Amino acid sequence: MALLMNDVTPRPAPSPLRMGDSAPDFEARSTKGPIRLSDYRGRWLVFFSHPADFTPVCTTEFVALAKARDRFTALDCALLGLSVDSLYSHLAWTRTITELFAVEIPFPVIEDPSMMVGRAYGMIDEAAENSASVRATYFIDPEGVIRAITHYPLTIGRSIDEMVRMVAALQATMSGQKLAPANWQPGETLLLPADEKTQKDTNWFCRSAA
Repeated sequence: MALLMNDVTPRPAPSPLRMGDSAPDFEARSTKGPIRLSDYRGRWLVFFSHPADFTPVCTTEFVALAKARDRFTALDCALLGLSVDSLYSHLAWTRTITELFAVEIPFPVIEDPSMMVGRAYGMIDEAAENSASVRATYFIDPEGVIRAITHYPLTIGRSIDEMVRMVAALQATMSGQKLAPANWQPGETLLLPADEKTQKDTNWFCRSAA
């Protein structure tokens, strides 16, 4: 599925994306130049939307994401942001963040004034009174498959620690042979899937991986 930002032909509302779906491809302008989602094939990608530029919570998220860049890089994971604001607004906002917080926004932020991408990904709240995108995050694997999705309301900022943990956990459990328990952190012990053949063992459902 290819989406072009200058294509404003009305389309029926797409079916909601689910884990396991291929991430719809698109081409758009960004603060780092033209972007095509398929350019990120071969590495992990966290693709996220924010409601609007020059807003309090979004600014804290961008500052925190910029400071966490090395943690994502260590996981061979790229970041890509989106809102319905124009490219010029993105550029002005990211420059202002640098001036106020001495933090450079290292990842691209794409514009979506036609809302084509936001609607295709379910980032636009259909019940909202304006076109502000929700805080949606898509964790996309190197093959372009969506492995996890989170949605936060406009009033609550995302946990960057949890975003990093999600990528690390997805990578650690991709084979399906290991599981990440509650509050798991990178480097900690994983679990093995429950083995009903060994129910005689008291820990058959909660075995640590070697």
